[in-house]
Formats: sequence, C-alpha cells, structure tokens
Amino acid sequence: MEYGQLKVFGGRANTLLAKEICSNIGITPGEIKLTNFADKECRVQILENVRGADCFVVQPTSPPVNDNLMELLVIMDALTRASASRITAVIPYYGYGRQDKKDEPRVPITSRLVADLITISGANRVLTMDLHASQIQGFFRIPVDHLYARPVFLEHIKKMDIKDLVVVSPDTGGAERARSFAKRIPASMAIADKRRPMPNKASIMHIIGKVKDKNIIILDDIVDTAGTLVEVAKTLKIKGAKDIYAACTHGVLSADAVERINKSPLKQLMVSDSIDLEHLKDNKKIKIVSVAKLLGEAIIRAHNNSSINDLFL
Repeated sequence: MEYGQLKVFGGRANTLLAKEICSNIGITPGEIKLTNFADKECRVQILENVRGADCFVVQPTSPPVNDNLMELLVIMDALTRASASRITAVIPYYGYGRQDKKDEPRVPITSRLVADLITISGANRVLTMDLHASQIQGFFRIPVDHLYARPVFLEHIKKMDIKDLVVVSPDTGGAERARSFAKRIPASMAIADKRRPMPNKASIMHIIGKVKDKNIIILDDIVDTAGTLVEVAKTLKIKGAKDIYAACTHGVLSADAVERINKSPLKQLMVSDSIDLEHLKDNKKIKIVSVAKLLGEAIIRAHNNSSINDLFL
C-alpha cells in the first residue's frame, strides 16, 4: 500500500535528533510552527501541504514530560485534520513507561493511558526504542515497532577494545538485556541484587557473578536520578572491579544526577540522544552516541513497507 510522500516533523522535545534523522535519510524536516499561548497551552500549525502524505512525528516524551506528551498529541491531531494518509509517532523515549503495572493498591497503569491518548490523537503506528517493559507494546491497538539502541552501543564499545569485560545488569529485571548484550561482544555477565524501598531510591545487596579484577559495563535502559547506577558502581569497586563504564539508552538525568555521576567511580557513561542532552556534550564523563541513523533507517523501511526485522537484532 502506498501512503504518499514521506514527511518528517519534529516537536520541540528533541529538534536536533529530528534534524539528524532527516539528514540521514536525505530529506528536509517538515515545516511546522510550534508556539505557546500566554497561559502555556501549546499551539501547532502545519505550514505545508500534508494531504495524502506519510507523516512521521519525532517527539520523545522526555522532561517536561506532560508538555512534550501534549505537544505530540496536538501535532498528530493537526496532521489528522490536515488529511495526512498515515501518521507514525516516533517516540525515542516513552515517558510514563515505568508505570506499566499495578504494583500497589489504587494506582493507575499510566503507560496504558498514554498509549490510548496517542492512538486517539490520530497515530496509525508507533516507532519507539528500548521500552522500560516490552509488554507496553500490548497496550497499543495499533502496530508498534520496538527498536533497540544495542547496535549503536555495541559498535562504540567494540571500538574501545576493553579487555576482561563483564556486562552487569543493575537489577534482575534487566538480566535478559545484559545477557543478550554480553553474548554479542562477547563478554561474561553479572547481576546486581537491588532492593527499592521507595521510588528513586535503591539499595544494592549483592553482586551475583565474578567482577574482581574485571572491567565493567553496567547496562540499563534508563538513568533517571543515577542513584542505582552510582550505588552499583560503588559496590563493584568494593568487590574489586577495575574500570567501570555504563551504557544507558535514555538519559533522563533529573535532579542532581549529573553531579552524582561526575563524583562517582564511573569512568564513562555512554548514553543515546533519544533525549536531548546537547547541554552535556562537553561533560568529560558522559559520551553521547546518536541513534539518528538507526531511527532514520527504520522510518525509510516503514515508509517503503519493507521489513525492519534485522534492526531489532
């Protein structure tokens, strides 16, 4: 099925990533005007003809989460009312992804609510990356292409040529992610036994696996306050680890996370540009690796109705 001309529009959450995606696929970003009324309501105007076009909207729902989510919804509504033939929400970072289950009485499943909002606003499909929980794909009633930043990090880490490497998962929930990563380097694997007494607070109880006299890469999907990451790094140092690196897809880095990382035993934190971190490009401990090429390739394949299966590997 043909969906018309390919057009990529970027919201204000990560304009640089949207431009880099367009540069990689050889098109000009779609013309859009994004402003706010005096009361901070977002206002959207599409400045070019999109009738019959295949439109992709690049907008991670990163902090400020509610503002960026609302802007995504309004952009897609504008495209729907302008008669776009298909709309794909490109959400490199899916905010509210950690609220994916009822783990306490009388709490919402906000990930499902956000999925419904995205669908109702006009999205025909979703392209996202490293969801906090894979089952979030099932919250949508439309197709979801779930990519992984793993190939980008693997390429970067292999160039570093780190010897005696161990991939560490910061909790048992990330064990499969770490195992999959480790076998592609290849490297051995360890797991941190974490307890979380309250949100954004973590206590590391044990390290399962051999880390003494080994170089480490801690692998995670999200670094928010960096509390877990730093505590794992400290525990690994106590256990006799040598150089400690970390790789994380989504650098939320809220509160005093950057200061905490700078003072930590970490030698380097590798993080993707799924969230705009341009202000940290000169930070000596934080290395930003781009996923623009990966997302651009996925967009081209989706537009051409060709398989993107090998991008999941």
